[in-house]
Amino acid sequence: MAAKTSAPTDNNARVSGSNASEHCDTVPKLLLRNAQQMGSRPAMREKDLGIWQTWNWAQVKDQIEVFSLGLQALGLGKGDCIAIVGDNRPRLYWTFCAAQALGAVPVPVYQDSVAEEMAYVLDHAEVKFAVAENQEQVDKLLSIADKVPSLRKIVYDDDRGLKKYDPANLHSFIAVQELGREAVKDNRAQQDDWLRGIASGRGDDIAVILYTSGTTGKPKGVVLSQENIVKSAINGNEFDGFTADDTMLAYLPMAWVGDHVFSYGQSYAGGMCVACPESVATIDDDRREIAPSYFFAPPRVFETMLTAIMVRMEDASAIKRTMFHYFLGVAKRGGEKILDGKAVGIKDRALYAIGDFLVYGPLRNRMGFTKLRVAYTAGEAIGPELFSFFRSLGINLKQLYGSTEASVYITMQPNGEVYPDTVGKPGPEVEIKIKEDGEVLFRSPGVFREYFKNADATQEAKDTDGWMHTGDAGFMDHNGHLRIIDRAKDVGRMSDGTMFAPKYLENRLKFYPEIKEAFTLGDGREYTTAFINIDLTSVGNWAERHNVNYASYQELAAHSDVYEMIENRIDQLNRALAEEEQTAKTQIRRFLILHKELDADDGELTRTQKVRRPFINERYAQLIDALYGGASHCQINTQVTFEDGRKGIIEGDVRIVDMPVHGPGSVQAEAAE
Repeated sequence: MAAKTSAPTDNNARVSGSNASEHCDTVPKLLLRNAQQMGSRPAMREKDLGIWQTWNWAQVKDQIEVFSLGLQALGLGKGDCIAIVGDNRPRLYWTFCAAQALGAVPVPVYQDSVAEEMAYVLDHAEVKFAVAENQEQVDKLLSIADKVPSLRKIVYDDDRGLKKYDPANLHSFIAVQELGREAVKDNRAQQDDWLRGIASGRGDDIAVILYTSGTTGKPKGVVLSQENIVKSAINGNEFDGFTADDTMLAYLPMAWVGDHVFSYGQSYAGGMCVACPESVATIDDDRREIAPSYFFAPPRVFETMLTAIMVRMEDASAIKRTMFHYFLGVAKRGGEKILDGKAVGIKDRALYAIGDFLVYGPLRNRMGFTKLRVAYTAGEAIGPELFSFFRSLGINLKQLYGSTEASVYITMQPNGEVYPDTVGKPGPEVEIKIKEDGEVLFRSPGVFREYFKNADATQEAKDTDGWMHTGDAGFMDHNGHLRIIDRAKDVGRMSDGTMFAPKYLENRLKFYPEIKEAFTLGDGREYTTAFINIDLTSVGNWAERHNVNYASYQELAAHSDVYEMIENRIDQLNRALAEEEQTAKTQIRRFLILHKELDADDGELTRTQKVRRPFINERYAQLIDALYGGASHCQINTQVTFEDGRKGIIEGDVRIVDMPVHGPGSVQAEAAE
């Protein structure tokens, strides 16, 4: 490993906003600026063998420089594509900047991609180099070498298990850095050439190619320019006042645009410190130790946090459970108002202060949010109950709306204007308009250049005036906030013309800790039905407390008591929908619990954990027919992919349950009884 040292703090060096970033229109230029202006401030941390290691900006610049020169010595040049695959590691982040300094183009790949998925991306991008985290990723790259003829060199970070591999085209990160040092020793002018290369970079240079998750087909390569990344990063920092004093945790896939802009672009633009966890298994513990001031997570992460909280409370004493639920009621009444600086009665404010000491503060500490200023969620809609739950605890959770093609930012929620049913106002320098059919269009500095090698798709997505078609249906409300209904292609009509927005129902269902994933149907139908995936953590904890033995997800999902648990949750939702005066047709009339968890390896989810609706409609057509055919059971065989790549079959006899439909007043009537 390269030397790692703790960095002193330079309290006089602060970088924020476009003035500080003047003339820095590329990320490598931002690196040189940061190394010069605040070289002693921490830039990156990583937990290694239980100890947090730190690099300051001057050290990061040195690490990147020698690695970049080493890549150049191996033959990487301007316009060449270099794949980056692995978990969040400092050396992988440094590879982005090292490649961009040479005019090369980084192509990050989802680390959990199976070999076939990886082969498509690397071959489509004509990747020549690849930098991999460890032996697992190197093995995948070697296994697809015949499918990616352009791939010449592989560089690895962690050398465990790789010492006996053929070294012909396989190089360690340290060895490549040593090549860079030798190149400088032999020819000092080469370092000056490297700096001149950075200085000659332009905002319209290609910064990165990010492949979309491919919900409806093969992923597309989104080409983003340096200006796209830098401008979006600067605007994001200015909107929430992020500076070099802020810290974030990098744990989301590096191939996802959110991580690229937050953990890379905004870090370099604002001089923020990025911390990499030791492993996926230690993320929660590492977040508590780092206590980031800026945090981003898709709704699924917040759902998991809520489930963990509820599971722990089920194991707590009766006194603690009573106190917990009492103060949750207090938080529900006034927590969000207090967070937004609005008026709250003296009694509730006093009770909230007590609750903060006894419940909310310890919960925030448990989640690693003791120093948190801003948390964002995006990627898909978050359930309003889940959103309000976290905000009521004093966590400044906000929503943003964005996409890969936007370099993330389209709309953002200003402080004091945070609503669970909107995604905010247009971000800095963003314009929005709504087509007659309800589709949302936007124009901004972050709009992508093109889809790589796909001119037809580019023209379809972006018109000549720069307006980008999102494919989402929405409208602007009276506060100037955007409300997203659903994906335009997913919003349908029931047989009587009632609008059907599946995501709205699915997000409401996923608020319940026992439900991990939901898939609702109703387009063109007389009534609504649902597939349910139970949450193995929550339901498994219930099973343990009730001495219910099970050997697999399938066995637990089929248990009669589990069905009763989910039936009660769906009935709660149906009653709530009735109280909200939703049409009876939107209430869930029939449901089943799937015999397997939806899985990205099986093609049912994208690598960013979004449901691939067309695929599920086709794969589970037999179950859909049973839901709408009146059957009480359905026998089904489903092919699955195991972790080692082998295929297998899961057989299941899936039970189908009918649900009652409620009219307005049902909840109050029940309470009165």
